[in-house]
Amino acid sequence: MRMSQRVAAASGLAALTVALTAGVASAHVTANPSTAEPGSYSKVSFRVPNEQQSADTTKLEIDLPTDHPIASVSVRPQPGWDVKVEKAKLATPLKSDDGEITQAVSKITWSGGKIAPGEFQEFDVSMGPLPTGTDRLVFKAKQTYSGGEVVNWDQDPGNGGQEPEHPAPTVHLVSARTASAPVNAGSPTKASSSDGTARLLGTLGLVAGIIGIAVGGYGLSRKRTA
Repeated sequence: MRMSQRVAAASGLAALTVALTAGVASAHVTANPSTAEPGSYSKVSFRVPNEQQSADTTKLEIDLPTDHPIASVSVRPQPGWDVKVEKAKLATPLKSDDGEITQAVSKITWSGGKIAPGEFQEFDVSMGPLPTGTDRLVFKAKQTYSGGEVVNWDQDPGNGGQEPEHPAPTVHLVSARTASAPVNAGSPTKASSSDGTARLLGTLGLVAGIIGIAVGGYGLSRKRTA
């Protein structure tokens, strides 16, 4: 009887740990929406959650890809935050209706505000026309906390498979026709579905953990009473 009680309690604690870990792992900086049409103008929101328990997020830096520059970039004001937009000279100028564009936005930095523990904020950027010579845009991000810790979200997320520990925010470029076609295993929709499944499993694990701990405690209580 004692052994079964210990197994129940241990199983509950293990399931609870897995569920909590899964919740933390999913809280990373993301670009929303995760898909857009090449050649279009789009508003991209960089969603930034605070993963720390005792520090505020005080700075966000987003690098725009210079290998696939975007001609027009504008930032929506974020209450409480200061924004700095930096440009870089292009190796190959972009052609537009107004002539050649020799510089493009390469970095956007928000500072002076804060995101408290357990909260998130979204930073909106309007950009376009989106490149047509690539199937995705990877935006490397740097998140700074009030305690001095800096987290780099700069790892290539790939096109499916296991996600890295610190994936960079990514927007997949798909045509309207491709977006309406059946989704393959490596598509963003599939990834979103997998994320939803992971959250469901995490919730079930949390419930199983609580039940396991309760069963173990109840068994020990009866034994002591006897």
